[in-house]
Amino acid sequence: MVSKIGFIGAGNMGGAVARRLAGGGHDVHVYDLSPAAVQSCEQAGAVAAGSASAAVHDADVVFTSLPMPEHVLATWTRLAPELAEGAIAVDVSTIDPGTVELATAAVGEHGHPFVTCALGKTPAAAERGEIPLFVGGPGDAVSALRPLFERIGEATHRFESAGAAAMFKLISNLVGMTNVAVLAEGYVLARAAGITPEQFGAALADTGAASFQSQVRLPWLMAGDYEARFGVELAAKDVRLALDAGARQGIPSPVAAQGLAQLLSAVAHGYGGQDAVAVAKVLDPDGKLLGTTDD
Repeated sequence: MVSKIGFIGAGNMGGAVARRLAGGGHDVHVYDLSPAAVQSCEQAGAVAAGSASAAVHDADVVFTSLPMPEHVLATWTRLAPELAEGAIAVDVSTIDPGTVELATAAVGEHGHPFVTCALGKTPAAAERGEIPLFVGGPGDAVSALRPLFERIGEATHRFESAGAAAMFKLISNLVGMTNVAVLAEGYVLARAAGITPEQFGAALADTGAASFQSQVRLPWLMAGDYEARFGVELAAKDVRLALDAGARQGIPSPVAAQGLAQLLSAVAHGYGGQDAVAVAKVLDPDGKLLGTTDD
């Protein structure tokens, strides 16, 4: 029985998960560097924690949702000695298997299991609990967390290890973000050919080029909506981590490498804080095709 949940990191996805848990009747104590992010969780029934230590104090389960692998590792290394007896460590960030291994060792040294629960789809879907979870870790810990997973998402995909679950999420983002890059190219080519956004969207949906990204992000691109549901900078980070993990095994990913180059170009152009679909702006620098001349 989980009586208290500590939650560190309430960004787009982490905040959505924390609110889902709080809205499900769980006692969730949230800490984030952003007071506004914490306040949003409070409105859903969570309790504001004054520090990360306060969030984890006496918690049965502690979640982290942080931007970079180094943030995840530093947080667990610092907080592991403060975890309550029997507490389970859960990370929902997108990190690499090497970081998972180090974090597992950091919390394991103090007698706690480490579970990866990587998240799929978008923050809006996470708010509704309509996301897939990619879970790996010790069997007894994963079983104990099942009621929380059922509240967070609609499908749990179980992997043999925490590292495998983390790697799958990187692969998913590698495929998805490379798809975004080529989708942007197709859209800009269509606009240059005089094809209207409506024609492009309707016709593409009836072809083999249709995808989750064309279903979800193409309407944002057509509307010139670049609000960062999943920012270019974070997308580039995830694809980079996936390519690095592949390179360590001698597996090349040349197509995804080009997708990463496009994402990094978008970051260099100043679009890093916008949604990944802003990669299209690199292809239309004067904004005439995308209608972004006033950006």
